[in-house]
Amino acid sequence: MDFVTEQGKQRHQECSTLLLPALSIGNVGQLAVDLLVSSMKAERIGYLDDPFVLPCVGNDAYGPIPCGELALPLEAYQSSSNGLTLLQQRSPVVKGMMVEFAKNLANFAAASGKKHVVLLSSLDFGKWQKIDMSSGLQIYYVSSTDPDGRDDHCEQLGWKRLQEYNPAQRCWKHLSTLAEGNTMLENNLPYEDELEEEDYYPSLPFAALFSCFKAKGLKVTCLLCYCSEGDNMQDAFHLAEAACNLLGLNPGNESGGWLIPLSWQTVYGPPPDMSIF
Repeated sequence: MDFVTEQGKQRHQECSTLLLPALSIGNVGQLAVDLLVSSMKAERIGYLDDPFVLPCVGNDAYGPIPCGELALPLEAYQSSSNGLTLLQQRSPVVKGMMVEFAKNLANFAAASGKKHVVLLSSLDFGKWQKIDMSSGLQIYYVSSTDPDGRDDHCEQLGWKRLQEYNPAQRCWKHLSTLAEGNTMLENNLPYEDELEEEDYYPSLPFAALFSCFKAKGLKVTCLLCYCSEGDNMQDAFHLAEAACNLLGLNPGNESGGWLIPLSWQTVYGPPPDMSIF
């Protein structure tokens, strides 16, 4: 994985915390990173070139007006005032190469001097076992702080540990084995048509990233929310605010509000014609 800097930009090594999305249902993690980059007015310092990420290209994502600056699959942004490096991923990983991609990212983060990695992702609402909306949208987490995934700081913030995280379960154990570079158990992973209910969570991108960052000795915190496909902007606000609370930052920009990215104007198209209802 190559990191290409943009001329005149600050070096990314200055910030010890890395925040990035793990692609999943509804693209909530990506939307949350978009919101953070835009609101913090983070500066693009370069991009990552990885052979396992599908190519894509688009116009400037943040505006306030299109300026012709190209958006690429993996871009690095920096908010020096918040001590934060943000990585945005705009296209999926080549099928079957998620662990290799995660290893590349973990190597990059470790070589760049990162100490804490925050992963933002979403989970399928249909897999939610215990639905309790009495307190609104709930944030779940998995942390590398303790072997069971628990973290006192996350608990103090009122979040719930993802109960389905079980490092002794076969797929989680298999991920850890691959992340540590040991391929002895490589043939023990079940085929796709043999996956069981408990295999859903470790099969997601956030699980591979979590395992590989953890194997590098980095502190990793996954922030997760359940959602469905559709307009998930509100979920993105919720996840972005959770990231700020985790890191002790003020949600939104300096004036206390969120700055909506330019690209969001065309994400879901115009609102429906209410006359049809």
